[in-house]
Formats: sequence, C-alpha cells, structure tokens
Amino acid sequence: MPDLLERLKGVEQRLQEIARQMGDPAVIGDQPRFQRLARSHAELEPVVEAYRRYRRLLAATEEARAMLQGGAEADIRELVEAEIQDLAGEREKMEEEIMLLLLPRDPADEKDIILEVRAGTGGDEAALFAAELVRMYSRYAESQGWKVEFLSSHLTGVGGVKEAILGIEGRGAYSRLKFESGVHRVQRVPVTESSGRIHTSTVTVAVLPEAEEVEVQIDPKEVRIDVFRSTGPGGQSVNTTDSAVRITHLPTGMVVSCQDEKSQHKNRAKALKVLRARLLELARAEKEAEISQARRLQVGTGERSERIRTYNFPQGRVTDHRIGLTLHSLQRILEGELSELIGPLSAHDQTERMKTLV
Repeated sequence: MPDLLERLKGVEQRLQEIARQMGDPAVIGDQPRFQRLARSHAELEPVVEAYRRYRRLLAATEEARAMLQGGAEADIRELVEAEIQDLAGEREKMEEEIMLLLLPRDPADEKDIILEVRAGTGGDEAALFAAELVRMYSRYAESQGWKVEFLSSHLTGVGGVKEAILGIEGRGAYSRLKFESGVHRVQRVPVTESSGRIHTSTVTVAVLPEAEEVEVQIDPKEVRIDVFRSTGPGGQSVNTTDSAVRITHLPTGMVVSCQDEKSQHKNRAKALKVLRARLLELARAEKEAEISQARRLQVGTGERSERIRTYNFPQGRVTDHRIGLTLHSLQRILEGELSELIGPLSAHDQTERMKTLV
C-alpha cells in the first residue's frame, strides 16, 4: 500500500515538527499554543508508533522472502514459508489498526451533551414512552459515571413527558450517544386500551454536543427574552413571580423555554446553554453537508425526522433499522443497558468511514 506508507511518512514528519516546536522556548512561554501542539502530539503519536511497527513488519517480511530466494534448504524453507504466512496475517491486522487510527476524529466526541426527548404521535402513550426513554438514558449515563441534570421538562398529568431536555456531563458522552438522534417508535398495548389492540407511537430524540461560550457567541441584539410564570405539571412549583424564561433567537427563529428553576437567572442560563448547543449543531450540520454527502454516514443522518428504531413490547424486541440489528432484550435495554446497541452502531460507523478513507 504505497499511498498508505506515503501518508504515514507525512504523519511522522508532522509529529517530528510538532516535537521540535514544543521544545522552542517561545512556544513554551505561549501556553495556549503549547497546549494545542500537545493535543496534536497526543493524537498523532499512536499513529506514528503503529507506522514504525508496520515498517518493522514489512522489513521482516522482506528478509524472510530474501531467505527463500537465496536457496534455503527444504526444512528451512518450510519454516520460512510458515513465518511469511504469519507475517501476512499480522500485516493485515496492522493495516486495519492503522486505518482506524487515521480516521478523522469528530472534534465533538469528547464533549458533554444536551439530550432532548419529545413525545411525537400517539398522545398520552407517546408521552409515557418519552418518560421511559428519559429514564433509559439517565440510567445509562449513571452507569457510565456521568452527571445528569434536567435543564427543562414539561410533564403530563398521567406521568408522561411532553418534552424533557437533559444536560449530560461525562467524557465521551457525545461519542457514545450521538447515534440516538432520530425517531424512536414504540409498539404496544396501552394501559388505557381495553380491547388489547396494539398502538404505535413515536418519540423524537436529539443529541447535541454542548457548546462553549467561545464556540458560539450569541449577540444580545439577536435574542428576545420573555419572562412568565411557570405553569402546569412541568413546573415543580407554580411560582408567584415571573421566573420562567423564553428565549427567541431572531435570525433562526429557534425558541427555548425553561421553567424548572425558581430562579429566573438560573432558568435564563439553562435556556442559553440549550440555545448555544442547537446553534452549534446547526453550524455542524451545514459544514458536514458542504464537505460531503457521503460523510453524513450510512449509519444515519441524525435528522430528527428519520425513524431509527422500533421497540416492540409484545415480542420483547428492539430493532435498529439503520444497521438491521434486532435484539430480544427490550426490558434490559430500557433499564439503560445500551452497550449492545451502541457498540454495533459505532463499529458500523467506523467501517463505513474506512471505506471512504480507502
């Protein structure tokens, strides 16, 4: 693979140049620049280490072939041929490892996330299932040691969730949950259904990487902030003061409301946090579309209108339609054991991106 070797050689040269810059006193004195270089060095180092192992493997293969061409005795030839076969297997594994290391990283993968869950078609049944998904994601996050915070919630009178927005903080949160965006469909007999007929309802999930203020700066002139009293089952307390906040981003028309806190200041901060995440995701989607339609990945576009998964209660199964995966472990998944879904989705994503890289 001469193209691969040439590319790896370029990566090695880049690493050496970064190491040289990091030793420059002027760079050491410029901490922001030094830290950027240190991050790049940490990302490139595993690739270069794998490249050097790969070169040693190629050299060993060439040496073994030279022995065969040199007219080795029969018993030696047999050993050398077996060694060449073993080296060929190692080479194949090494090439796959290197290709994975060369895959462009999503800069948002290590970010905290904003998780939005909204009841779709199906009335109360959709709201009840939305509440179950909120619980499922919360349990998964807790199993990963992540912190979960409710930023906004609108509850229904029957224990359902019309809308819930969660902040989830933890290393790699976005990389693990980014494929959850889309329409989740549930098929089951509602508790209110006397005839035993199966109903189909939907819930929409959006997973957004959290945006820092420096990444998305919101011009105060471009937002309208309204305050009002929290009302309905969504507010933990119906306030006697105007503590609920609604922020409208005028250029895009995005609207974010928050009324869970008794403090207007806290509600405003949470609403701005959600708005920044939505604006960042909008910018990311536009950039991805410009780069390549193929880059929007066969694992799913992440569009909220895309049906990604069906939860069938009578049969106890969960089907992810993007990769054709069916699991008969519905209850375990709803308890937050999502690894058997997340693992195959991530693997499929890597495979498709490797095809693009090749």
